[in-house]
Amino acid sequence: MIRFADAALEQLIAKEGFECSCGRRHMVDMDYIAIRSGAVREIPQALCAMGCKKPFIICDENTKAAAWSRVEPVLKAAEIDHVLFTMPMKHVEPNEMAMGSIIMGFDPDCDCVMGIGSGVINDCSKVLAQMTKKKMMIVGTAPSMDGYASNCSAMIRQGVKCTIQNEAAAAIICDVDIIKDAPMRMLHAGLGDMMAKYVALCEWRISHLVNGEYYCENVAGLMRETLRKIVSHAPGLRRRDPAAVQATVEGLVLSGIAMSFAGNSRPASGLEHYFSHLWEMMALERGRSFELHGIQVGVGTLKTLRLYDQIRRMRPDGEKALAFRRGFSQEKWESELRRILGSAAETVITLEEREFHNNDAQAHAQRVEKICANWDGILLAIDEELPSTKEIETLMRELDMPMEPEDIGIDRQDTVDAFMASRDTRKKYLTSSMLWDMGVLYETQLP
Repeated sequence: MIRFADAALEQLIAKEGFECSCGRRHMVDMDYIAIRSGAVREIPQALCAMGCKKPFIICDENTKAAAWSRVEPVLKAAEIDHVLFTMPMKHVEPNEMAMGSIIMGFDPDCDCVMGIGSGVINDCSKVLAQMTKKKMMIVGTAPSMDGYASNCSAMIRQGVKCTIQNEAAAAIICDVDIIKDAPMRMLHAGLGDMMAKYVALCEWRISHLVNGEYYCENVAGLMRETLRKIVSHAPGLRRRDPAAVQATVEGLVLSGIAMSFAGNSRPASGLEHYFSHLWEMMALERGRSFELHGIQVGVGTLKTLRLYDQIRRMRPDGEKALAFRRGFSQEKWESELRRILGSAAETVITLEEREFHNNDAQAHAQRVEKICANWDGILLAIDEELPSTKEIETLMRELDMPMEPEDIGIDRQDTVDAFMASRDTRKKYLTSSMLWDMGVLYETQLP
C-alpha cells in the first residue's frame, strides 16, 4: 500500500486510485495538474487531457487583471475557442446571486468550465460544472484557500454558510509566476488556511473516538507531512520566495486531495473554520464586509489552540454533563440563535430538527459515555496533533499576520457568539460540540 505522505503529487491523482488499510479505495478524478513557474502555458495540454475543446471561462475583475494577460495569449496561440464571463458585481459572494449570474451567462456550446481565480471563483465554477455535467479546470491566481482540489464547495445558501458536495476539478493550473504576485494578505490567507489542519486532524481523531466516525491514518499522515513542509517554508512568504509560494500552493492542493480521499472536509477544517463561517454569516446579516476566509481561519486557529490549553486541564464529569442536558431549553437555544444569526437562524433551527439532531438527549448521553471512557485517548490526540500555541504565535507575528479578532475588525462579543453557535450550524463534531456534551461550553471563558 502506498504511503500518501511519501507520494509525489502526480502519483496521488492516479486514475485507478488506492486500496487503503482503512478499508476504502481513495481516489480523486483528476486529469492534469501543474504547479510550477510557467504552468499557465500548459492549459492546452490540460484541456486535451480532459478531452475538452471549448471552455466557458469564469473570472471577476480582480482575477482577470491578475491572470488574463497570461492566459489569453496561450488560448490564442493554440487556437482554443472559448467564452469569457466576467462576474458583473464588484464584490462576489458564493451565493444564489452569483450562481444566478453565472447560469444566465453560461454558453451551452461550451464543453467544460474554466475558473480563473481562487476561493469564490473556484467554488462557483465547481457548482456550475456539477449542474451542467461538465468537467472543470481551475487556473489559480492566489494561494489563499485549500479548495482547488477538493470535491466540495463552500457556498452561502439562504444566508447560511454550507458545504455542497460536487466533483473535484479535472485539471489544476497554478502558475507560481502569477501566484507569487498575489496581494500579501492572500499569501497570509493561504498559510492561515493550512494552519487550520492542526485542529482539523485533532478533531477528526476525537470524533472517531466519541462518535466512531470514519478515520484514515494514511490521509491524516498526508496532511501532517504537508503541514511540516509548509511551516518550514513559511518565513519565505514574506519575501515572496517562489519556493515558499510553491510549497504553500502544493500544500493547499494536497489538502483538497485529502478531502477528496476522505470524502468530506474532515482532514482540512474544524472549529477554526467555524469562527470564520460565523463571522461571515454575521457580516452578511448586517450588510458589512469581512476579511478573507483564510485570514479569519488563521485567527480562529490561534484562538482554538489557546482554547485547547484550557481543555488539557479539564476532566469530564458525566453527572454534570447529563444534568446540563436535562436543563437544556429548546426555546432559549432558539432565542440565542436568532440573536446571533438573525434571519439565518430559521434555516439552522429547521436543519437541527430535520437533519442534524445535535441536541438529541439520547445521542448526547451516548457521547458523554464515550468522552468519559476515552478521555486519555482524547488528550493523547491533542498532544500528538497540536503544536504549541507559542510556536504558532511566533510564526504569525514574524510574518505580520493578523492574530486577534480585533485585528480584523471583529469585537469580543461576536467572537464569543461565533464560538457558542459553532456547533449548531452543521452536523460536524467540533471542539465546541465536545464542550457542549461535557456541559461546560456556556461557562468556558474563550481566551
